[in-house]
Amino acid sequence: VQRAALCELDRMDWNHTWNTSSPDLTQCFQNTVLVWFPCLYLWMCAPIYLMYLRSHSRGYICMSHLNKAKTAVGFLLWIICWSDVFYTFWKVSQSSSVMAPVHLISPTLLGLTMLLATLMIQYERMKGVQSSGVMLIFWLLALLCATVSFRSKILQALLQTVCIWRYTTFHMYYVLLMIALVLSSLTDQPPLFSQAVKDSNPCPEPGASFLSRITFWWITRLLVTGFKRPLVEKDLWSLNPDDRSHEVVPQLVHSWNSECHKVKSTEQKTMYSPKRKPHGETKEAQAVEESEILIVKSGKKTKEPSLLWALCLTFGPYFFISCFYKIIQDILMFVGPEILRLLISFVNNSSAPSWHGFFYTALLFICNCVQSVILQKYFHVCFTTGMRLRTAVIGAVYRKALVISNAARRTSTVGEIVNLMSVDAQRFMELITYINMVWSAPLQVVLALYFLWQNLGPSVLAGVAVMILMVPVNAVIAMKTKTYQVAQMKSKDGRIKLMNEMLNGIKVLKLYAWELAFEKKVSEIRKSELRVLKKAAYLGAVSTFTWVCAPFLVALSTFTVYVLIDEQNVLDAEKAFVSLAYFNILRFPLNMLPMVISSMVQASVSLKRLRVFLSLEELQEDSVEHKALAAPLSVSMVDGVFSWSRTEPPTLKRFVSLASDVHDDETSRHFLPGRRCCQIQSITTVFCAVALQGSVAYVPQQAWIQNATLKENIIFGQEGREQWYQQVVEACALQPDLEILPAGEDTEIGEKGVNLSGGQKQRVSLARAVYCDRAVYLLDDPLSAVDAHVGKHIFEQVIGPQGLLKDKTRLLVTHGLSYLPQTDLILVLVDGQITEVGSYQELMAREGAFAEFQRTYAAVDQTDIHASTSERVLHVGISMPAVFRVCSGAGVIAESKISPAVTDKDMSKKTKNPEVGKLTEADKASTGRVKLKVFWAYLKAIGVVLSCISLLLFLAHHLLSLFSNYWLSLWTDDPVVNGTQPNRLMRLSVYGSLGLIQGVAVFGYSLSASIGGILASRFLHQSMLDDVLRSPVSFFERTPSGNLVNRFAKEMDTIDSVIPSILKMFMGSMFNVLGSCVVILIATPLVAVVIPFLGVLYFFVQRFYVASSRQLKRLESVSRSPIYTHFSETLLGVSVIRAFGEQERFIHESDQRVDHNQKAYYPSIVANRWLAIRLEFVGNCIVSFAALFAVIARDSLSAGIIGLSISYALQLTASLTWLVRMSSDVETNIVAVEKVKEYSDTEKEAAWKHDPPSVPPGWPTEGVIEIKSFGLRYRYDLDLAIRNINISISGGEKVGIVGRTGAGKSSLTLGLFRIIEAAEGHIFIDGVDIGKLGLHELRSRITIIPQDPVLFSGSLRMNLDPFNSYSDEEIWRALEFSHLKSFVSGLPDKLSHKCCEGGENLSVGQRQLLCLARALLRKTKVLVLDEATAAVDMETDKLIQSTIRSQFEDSTVLTIAHRLNTIMDYTRVLVLEKGQMVEFDSPSRLIAERGPFYKMAKDAGLV
Repeated sequence: VQRAALCELDRMDWNHTWNTSSPDLTQCFQNTVLVWFPCLYLWMCAPIYLMYLRSHSRGYICMSHLNKAKTAVGFLLWIICWSDVFYTFWKVSQSSSVMAPVHLISPTLLGLTMLLATLMIQYERMKGVQSSGVMLIFWLLALLCATVSFRSKILQALLQTVCIWRYTTFHMYYVLLMIALVLSSLTDQPPLFSQAVKDSNPCPEPGASFLSRITFWWITRLLVTGFKRPLVEKDLWSLNPDDRSHEVVPQLVHSWNSECHKVKSTEQKTMYSPKRKPHGETKEAQAVEESEILIVKSGKKTKEPSLLWALCLTFGPYFFISCFYKIIQDILMFVGPEILRLLISFVNNSSAPSWHGFFYTALLFICNCVQSVILQKYFHVCFTTGMRLRTAVIGAVYRKALVISNAARRTSTVGEIVNLMSVDAQRFMELITYINMVWSAPLQVVLALYFLWQNLGPSVLAGVAVMILMVPVNAVIAMKTKTYQVAQMKSKDGRIKLMNEMLNGIKVLKLYAWELAFEKKVSEIRKSELRVLKKAAYLGAVSTFTWVCAPFLVALSTFTVYVLIDEQNVLDAEKAFVSLAYFNILRFPLNMLPMVISSMVQASVSLKRLRVFLSLEELQEDSVEHKALAAPLSVSMVDGVFSWSRTEPPTLKRFVSLASDVHDDETSRHFLPGRRCCQIQSITTVFCAVALQGSVAYVPQQAWIQNATLKENIIFGQEGREQWYQQVVEACALQPDLEILPAGEDTEIGEKGVNLSGGQKQRVSLARAVYCDRAVYLLDDPLSAVDAHVGKHIFEQVIGPQGLLKDKTRLLVTHGLSYLPQTDLILVLVDGQITEVGSYQELMAREGAFAEFQRTYAAVDQTDIHASTSERVLHVGISMPAVFRVCSGAGVIAESKISPAVTDKDMSKKTKNPEVGKLTEADKASTGRVKLKVFWAYLKAIGVVLSCISLLLFLAHHLLSLFSNYWLSLWTDDPVVNGTQPNRLMRLSVYGSLGLIQGVAVFGYSLSASIGGILASRFLHQSMLDDVLRSPVSFFERTPSGNLVNRFAKEMDTIDSVIPSILKMFMGSMFNVLGSCVVILIATPLVAVVIPFLGVLYFFVQRFYVASSRQLKRLESVSRSPIYTHFSETLLGVSVIRAFGEQERFIHESDQRVDHNQKAYYPSIVANRWLAIRLEFVGNCIVSFAALFAVIARDSLSAGIIGLSISYALQLTASLTWLVRMSSDVETNIVAVEKVKEYSDTEKEAAWKHDPPSVPPGWPTEGVIEIKSFGLRYRYDLDLAIRNINISISGGEKVGIVGRTGAGKSSLTLGLFRIIEAAEGHIFIDGVDIGKLGLHELRSRITIIPQDPVLFSGSLRMNLDPFNSYSDEEIWRALEFSHLKSFVSGLPDKLSHKCCEGGENLSVGQRQLLCLARALLRKTKVLVLDEATAAVDMETDKLIQSTIRSQFEDSTVLTIAHRLNTIMDYTRVLVLEKGQMVEFDSPSRLIAERGPFYKMAKDAGLV
């Protein structure tokens, strides 16, 4: 009545609107609802939208033609509405009859709304909105509502007279609405000062129109490029500002820090109140008490800061947006079955007007399209959030790694921390897309059950019971999967850690012929990993069986109960197929829940690992004060107590040091792991006041070199000052090296400096410190191992009183006693305490321990000034067990080998071309389609028979599934006799038995596919491991270890767990699609006209997409390795980075690498959405055509067949999308197999062993070495590095090999071990040509003590004897001769003492002695010392030399030496120059001849 009062009385009339062949809406409905609906929408959205714009301003857009046009149209619409209002007033004043209020209310409301719309257009422009979704939807709604009235008014005009004024204004209004809609779908120019203007290749997304954004049309240009030619890096757009690391990471770090702060503050309130200490207590007592407090505290269970909450705070808003989309999509899912019900009843009701059928078809199409758009928008939000989450996690881990303390650093290896970045961050990213299913799946289940109840009544409870029974089964499976997951991650961590170490120490493995022992260790870990995977595969088969069978069992139990409860219950098409449609909807949440649960389980494991890492103890920022000190001081320490970690006893006690302007002192290192002294804040300051004035530079004992050019290593991110750079290079004696290097200063240095010798690395490290020009220099042994003349040069030019650093404070560690007189102050340490302090003269006058020490060793040092340095543990005499260290102002250099990659260039004088200096090969992205042979390789790895069995089982399952549904449609078409179906029991039993056989087939194929996957991954891993270990050393110098680790971690993980499940899903969705098409064609043959056309479209879209998607995936994969390579490098050099205060620069570099990686990832997720929208459109067309043709042919089709056809068609959309996603996933993931197989084609070493063995068991018996016209080169395109060497060495001779940098000393030993194969000539040992032996036969029969002492994590015993071929007695004897017996027997675990990664918990000297013990164990007839004593002090050097003389008396010993005094008593000396032999005779003769050897001896002060 109210509405009748509002209009001129005409109520809603169904006969006029619905039950007629020519439908129309009443005038009243048109004038009220159709006008008010768009207005209501805009007024509801406006407040929220305006608030959003106010807080998210993007800048200001200048007035453009488009904007003027939009404003003008809005203004005209406003005028038209007002003219209608005025017309109404005029009409009322003209006539005496009462006008219906609607003619006044509607135009007024519409006018106000148009005014609001016009103002919003202007406000959007001022806030930088280029295209507005809110306005587009408003114009679209207004136009749709007006279209109904438009049709009505045309019909009206044909039948009766109309009001001309209103008729005209309405048509003008309608045309303007169309113009407004077109204008609002265009995009405006970018705002002033926007990011896009500055960027060379901006992402088109922010500037795309609303329609382009919801259909992802804006990425089409990139896909076209990708279709024409393979995409390359420069095609990729920049990341959107909101996705970049510098935006995302700080948000998470801030949330996490505030979370930690909250926990800390509550702890401090509850745990303890600090009490004042009595004043007289000593510092040690306080230290002890503090450690007691720590122990007491850890007893209580402290509350952990929640990483989950921090993530929620950071990414919560995005989550809520995705929830909003998901709810709409979930509701729209249930529209399909309801329309199916209407369609079946329409077919059954022959009197219904035919436009109903077309109306339902159109409605079905529109709803499906809206659902597609919303679902893809939802996925886009999820994936973008996942991407940001990964960026944030990687950034947070990187930032944390730069500040964790030394003790904390030891709890996790490099491999484990890298895994946090690669695997765990990835897990989070994958979870984000599913996380909403946690609430969405139950919602879908509840809705489906509600509609089913409406359809079938209480019988649904039988189905519910089956589902409830399934839940605990799935829960148990998920819990078991979690335990397996943790076990697998643990094995994987161990495997990657071991691989990482093997790759780092590959040269040592090759020299000792230990590859097989380590291969066995890796294979054992891998075996346990595969055992876990196999158990997980059995579980997976059971869970697939439950998922696939659950919906069928639910349907079967429901139909059974429904039919058997009451004979009058007839299963007709409407009941059966509408129920089936709901059961199919049910299938998705039930399938997803276990997946989501397992995904959440994996993420919770990762979450815990991340939380533990991010909660690790950090360095005390305030342990060193940077402040102005009273002149002339620049470093002061008062009452120092220092320890490597809070749990260990102090290393330095009562440490008092006041360093004035130019002075030197000793840093802390006493059989301890870790980096350096508290000056660099790596050591825990227990109690101390340490202050520094000015900035710090630090040269560590083991040089840290980045994978960058030589110049970049020296400049280290400072601004370039060419003149100063040249001075530094000159002073650090790097000029000769630059001339030798292939591209001079632009030569790329490999990871960890592989292509530099030890001495070069140390000089580059020193040059870096000098170039940075700081106030205080901490030089921890920078001058190890360089030639005598170079040592002199560097001391004079850099460190000494006249050097570049003469105005700086220098704290230097050295054993170069000859320079002690030139220092201002000397500190003598015993057992971590300062025993003597004073200038050289004072200490000598005191006649203390220092003076005695000086007298003992000065003679040695005078003869060889350039004593090398490293382990400063000096046992003075036998009676005095105290450990001495001496610090002086003199640093020394002994030059070590120049490496392969360097020597060769000396011969080939090349032009300095940066390309020549390239060393490492970046991971290349392969292009084009994945070759069939890759798939064939994978199938062969599974086994052809097993593959065929799996396929047959798949086929059987899908055929049975089709047949059972066809059987159901026949059942529903059974005639009803006396209110019941006579054959129902027969129908039911056949339906049930078909389901049972299906279940068996499902279980079979799931099991065979999983087992096949495991067989394949076992085979592929083993073959890759063999391929990598059989590669020559040059391969490892070229290939960054990050690439190799990536292959063993990420690519193997893909092969282990991703590929098998993706293949299963691919096969499943392929058969689903084929099945659906067959059913639709059988039911409505007319669709055959459309399907080929849509099939071609589908195929084109799919190929078009895969070309780009595959390439994007490859680019993403290639740009992933550098993130981890850079991270590993940072972890190794973290103390240097901190000392120089370069954390910000490294963080920036890491962020850039992550952004670079996401630049390829982001287009690939958008491309997925682009594809899904288009494919779903194809699917929606197929559904609509199936429905349309069913409507057209409704007289000739049974309801059962129509129900079957449309219920299959409804599934088709999802299956199609899934099929393309899976097919592209199969293509992109199978790339992992391609990458793993890649190394089978690289060059390999010669055979390891010959069958039968080519040498007798005891060979070599004499140790006679003959070298005939020997020459070798490092790469086929380079000149010979050494040439024409002819010498013969008798058994038991001791031969020294000397020469300047790059003379080819090391090359000769590499040739002897066949690390590099001879280019010409031969080497004979005991008359056997070593070129004809198996490599292991050769390398295991001769021994080397290498320059870099490499240890692997594991027991000491394993490090000495990995093959377990010696008894404990033999090992103890070797340790005794290598002077380690007392040290090892003092360890709690003796031989089982665990070495850290790289042997970091032993000093360099101890590691060198362990290498000596390895040689003593083997006791071969030929021993090579490659500068083995370069890194030890004189005392240890003496021990090593005496051991070698006594233990290897009858062996042939070849020694590469810089300390000439060590080889003066050798039988002969070989002098090399530029790769050729210059002299070869006894030392005394050579000195008498006054040739090159005499010059060297003179430089060393020996003559």
